[in-house]
Amino acid sequence: MYIAMNRFKVSPGSEAAFEQLWTTRDTHLKEVPGFVEFHLLKGPQKEDHVLYSSHTIWRDHASFDAWTKSDAFRAAHRNAGDNRVHYLGHPEFEGFEVVQTVK
Repeated sequence: MYIAMNRFKVSPGSEAAFEQLWTTRDTHLKEVPGFVEFHLLKGPQKEDHVLYSSHTIWRDHASFDAWTKSDAFRAAHRNAGDNRVHYLGHPEFEGFEVVQTVK
């Protein structure tokens, strides 16, 4: 399994707009081979931002890599720069190979 995460530092007051943007968009993920599940996570609030993370689970790294090169990826990110959410910096990507899973 492979976990792909993007961390977003959202300016205070923009949380509702950020959540609306993510929860109403068409991700195109369900049609992508190797996709397992997606979570939008809301983290702690700091003085200058609220931390969010998009957390996607994939069958393997190759499936995630194929997604980033697909038409579905381009469609899902087509309007990424057209939002009114205020960020501090760019999203920070983190990718992880799963070493252990306990259920």
